[in-house]
Amino acid sequence: MTETALTPVRDAREGRDRFEIMTALVNSPSFDPVFRSEIVEITPDHPVYRWVCLVTDCERPRAGRGDLCGAHEVAWRRLRAEQSRADFLRTADLVGHGEELRERPCRLCPERPARQLTLELCHHHQFSWYHYRDRHGDAADFDTWLAKQLSRPGYGRCKAVVCPDLAESPLGLCYRHHRRYRREGRPGGAVLPAQWGNRYERVGSPVPVVYDNESDFRRWCSRTAPVSRPGQINLRGLHPLLRAEIQWGLFVHARGSGRRWELTQIQSLADYCREHGFHSLTDLTADSLDPDEEGSRLATAGRDASYLARILIDLLTPLYVTPEQTREQGYLNTEHFGRRLNNRSTRIDLTPISQRWLRDLAWDHFAAILRSPSCPRSGHTFDGTRRACTELSAFLEIHAPGGGHDPRLLRPHHVHDFAADQRLRELDGLPSLGVKGLHGKPSVVTAYTRQMVFTRTRRILLEALESGEAERLGLDRGFVTAMPSSGRIVTRTRTPFSDEVARALAAETNLQTLAACHDPADRGLRDAWETIIVTGRRCSEVIKLRLDCLGRYGGLPMLWHDQTKVGNYDAAIRIPEQLHQRLEARQRKTLALFATRHNRPPTLEERAQLPLFPSNQRNSDSRRPLSYQWFHRGFKAWINDLDIGRWVPHQARHSLATSLLRAGASLTHIRRYLGQVSERMAEHYVHLAQSDLESVLQHVWVAGPGAANPGEILTDDLTPLTREHAMALAIDLGRRSTPAEGGFCTFQPVVDGGDCPWSLNCHSCDKFVLSGADLLYWRRKREQWRLLAEGAPDDATADYLHRYFEPTARAIDGLEKALAGLGLLDDALALDLRKPQDYFRRVWSTAFRAADLAAAGTEEENEYSDTCTAEDTDPEQDVA
Repeated sequence: MTETALTPVRDAREGRDRFEIMTALVNSPSFDPVFRSEIVEITPDHPVYRWVCLVTDCERPRAGRGDLCGAHEVAWRRLRAEQSRADFLRTADLVGHGEELRERPCRLCPERPARQLTLELCHHHQFSWYHYRDRHGDAADFDTWLAKQLSRPGYGRCKAVVCPDLAESPLGLCYRHHRRYRREGRPGGAVLPAQWGNRYERVGSPVPVVYDNESDFRRWCSRTAPVSRPGQINLRGLHPLLRAEIQWGLFVHARGSGRRWELTQIQSLADYCREHGFHSLTDLTADSLDPDEEGSRLATAGRDASYLARILIDLLTPLYVTPEQTREQGYLNTEHFGRRLNNRSTRIDLTPISQRWLRDLAWDHFAAILRSPSCPRSGHTFDGTRRACTELSAFLEIHAPGGGHDPRLLRPHHVHDFAADQRLRELDGLPSLGVKGLHGKPSVVTAYTRQMVFTRTRRILLEALESGEAERLGLDRGFVTAMPSSGRIVTRTRTPFSDEVARALAAETNLQTLAACHDPADRGLRDAWETIIVTGRRCSEVIKLRLDCLGRYGGLPMLWHDQTKVGNYDAAIRIPEQLHQRLEARQRKTLALFATRHNRPPTLEERAQLPLFPSNQRNSDSRRPLSYQWFHRGFKAWINDLDIGRWVPHQARHSLATSLLRAGASLTHIRRYLGQVSERMAEHYVHLAQSDLESVLQHVWVAGPGAANPGEILTDDLTPLTREHAMALAIDLGRRSTPAEGGFCTFQPVVDGGDCPWSLNCHSCDKFVLSGADLLYWRRKREQWRLLAEGAPDDATADYLHRYFEPTARAIDGLEKALAGLGLLDDALALDLRKPQDYFRRVWSTAFRAADLAAAGTEEENEYSDTCTAEDTDPEQDVA
């Protein structure tokens, strides 16, 4: 059991200081006044602390942890096979009031509580009406009888100190406390005389109370707990500081929502603290907070009460403890630095690092990271550094003099021994000395963990050396510099899915199995996986999709998602119609689930915060999406059932990136589509053999100056012309020609030296021919224009540049196809500069008219289009 983060209140001054803090917070304008009272009254339909039955207009409290009262829970179990839960919540019959939801006064005696809730009569008038009805039978009229009755004086408030209810008899106890008093054996022996109503009250005499020991009765009244009422948290009798702490915790949890807190468990915690006279929640010990600990007194209050106590103490830690105090106690709280790591506690425990000097260095390192503007959002960095320091600490504890607690005794050979120990454990697959994994099993040292340990410990020690802290500690410089670097970094590169695996993961039968066997509650496992396949988004991006993530723009379906990992849902990509329809169906299911949980549709504000895949755990306000752990658990089980090897969902992203490159997309396009920060990261996701890369470099984008149909986009792979077709298009440059920019002019008057009738506009002239020696020149031109277009200040300029270069690009396409048909493409790619000796080679002397090249490319495109069906040419489906 981990010790609590806070120390008990040791002196009056510390208690006063904490009470001033809590008083200021509770009395602040932003604090919800509902939680300021000693008796907190929660509204029945509170978004976090709802306690009333979910059935429309039902006023009975929920039974246990469910959403229905006892009567409606029984009715729902009987009718669940006949109607949906949403219909049941709207149409279920009401079953009347529950037992004493709130105390109500008698309609005749305002100072007495009503015992008969339907008639609203006190104990005296209730039996008076029964006697009247028995005497008159069917002739008895309630209104006539009521008009003749007189009001009776009350008995004051209940003598139980914490009870706000009215006493029901001269004994001075309310109805519920009277029952508890009898059940607990009547401490002090307080009783009323027999027939006290007729003997004393009817004649107007005071009713005497007889005690065996009145002090015992008074002591019982001062110590007994309040009666439990739905929607009420009684904090009377608590120390003011402890009461303010619970009030603050209720408010903070209601503001942040999350897991639903049961009011009965909160009341149990308050009763336990009142019984033991605690002044603060920090007085709770580790044993009392552990419900599994033998002899734990709080265990009788329930496991959830112990859980709530821990949560409340965590909320109080940033308020009561300074960063310097946490450093002394061996942990770090991220909220002191204004940070909260994703899905992590605010507490980072450093106590496994036994050497104080090393633990302080780790604390200072973490504090510097948390204060930096580039602080990571996840806990991976902190976990790695803590592991590294724990490994070094465990080794020094065994092999260093004095357990390594005196840094002045440490020498370089201790570091050398530590490094050797880590390498041997890596080679032999041995467990770590000080780090444990899941279920308390020692973590095995791997190449990755060994590198991480070397890197992180070396970084911390060098920081201490640079800051002068090592000199202050007396740490030998050789000890610091002896820590080895990690060497060659071992990285795990995911590969794309093979064709067989891709077909298995996209087969309809297998997808049906995924939904039926691994997601029986239909939370959206299949929908999320298909979205990952088609879009290549990260798993977290898909799982955290908002409900309103779909839209049509210009008739095209688009998907809005968070591409920045920081909650900005401002990036949209085009998706196929089939996926759009599937996600629309998921939207309807999510809205139906919200209606089932809350018996109403979401408001506009709630709808904007709803996830597309809501979780069914700790999600009282339906704003919590499914976790990656849940998705990965179902996906892994499905992969194991398919028996196709070990694969992870993220490999779909690699597969899509590779497919995009093979389809002709550049690294810039892939980076923009996948939402990566650099082309270097895009290269990490692209996996192509050299032959595939060469095919991509020869890929046709656009083609054709002077072509019959300029501007046509060619999206097929490079298909060379037949040899006969290429030879028919070839022109022998052995006849007269003159060099021009990027080619040759074959117009005879110009060759003889005459003036050009087209003002040297060669690129639009049908007399202009291209040879293989010009291929690299035109390829560079194409890349140059692409870069200009991508760097254009606006889309209009980029579109203009693309249109302007389209004819030329189509000619380049035809040239590549013609050279490939003649077997000269490799020779052309090997040329870089025109040299005199190249003029005698066939790759130079064989040229083609630009118009013929563009036409040849167009013919190949038309033939390809005629052989494809509408389904095959769907670009989104090809990508999928």
